[in-house]
Amino acid sequence: MTTDQLAQPAHAAPAGPLRQPSILRLAGLHAKYSLIETFRIPIAVIGSLVFPALALLFFVVPQRAVADNQLFATQAVISLSVFAILANSLFSFGLTIAENREKPWDPYLRTLPAPGIARVLAQIASTGLMGFVSILPVVIVGGIATAASASPLRILAGFAALAVSALPFMLIGICVGYSMPAKAAVAVIQVAMFGLAFGGGLFLPPQLFAPWLEVFSRFLPSRQAREFVVWAVQGGELPWWSWVGIIVWTAVMLALALLLFRRDEGRRYR
Repeated sequence: MTTDQLAQPAHAAPAGPLRQPSILRLAGLHAKYSLIETFRIPIAVIGSLVFPALALLFFVVPQRAVADNQLFATQAVISLSVFAILANSLFSFGLTIAENREKPWDPYLRTLPAPGIARVLAQIASTGLMGFVSILPVVIVGGIATAASASPLRILAGFAALAVSALPFMLIGICVGYSMPAKAAVAVIQVAMFGLAFGGGLFLPPQLFAPWLEVFSRFLPSRQAREFVVWAVQGGELPWWSWVGIIVWTAVMLALALLLFRRDEGRRYR
């Protein structure tokens, strides 16, 4: 018997190769703790949940000419649902990334033997869950206090369209987060959020825009998302510039986000 065998306890199992957790398991764990960290600040959760529903309650419900019209009321609920996704994506990605870059914990996470795609999937999952939760109060208020209605199949199609149209907003938030410090990111996100909301027809129907503003708004991802979700929920003809714009914005913002990520990583580890 060798010395190593004598030193090993009799009950010890033979050592085997360590199994590396899957990417999905790592992403799930990271998303879990990201949500726990988010819910430790209740006011941040309450703001994202309440504000879109309050906008519907204060600006749409009192206007009975809109609230009692099924077509207009449904489009108002859709517009504010897009706004909820817009606000949640910009703040969750932009502000969170900007704040994490200023903390020593973020560089430490990058040194761990886990692929970066796990962190990306975790952030998308946690942000997507918060975005879904932020839509529920809008849908509930719209269903109770207005004439908005849609079939269950159309509602599911609307959620799928919201998930697709959220990609440009998430990528814009990533670009903001990796391009500036947290204090600057807050101001830029607020300006971008309200600019995209007003310019995209989320607060005021595009039919009421001046002709030049109506044409300009077609180039904004918020207007493109609105039309895409309206088509998914209410049917009709889908404007070609809506789905083309979502694809272009997603491709351009993805390329810019990757460029800013590589630049930030280079600066951090030089």
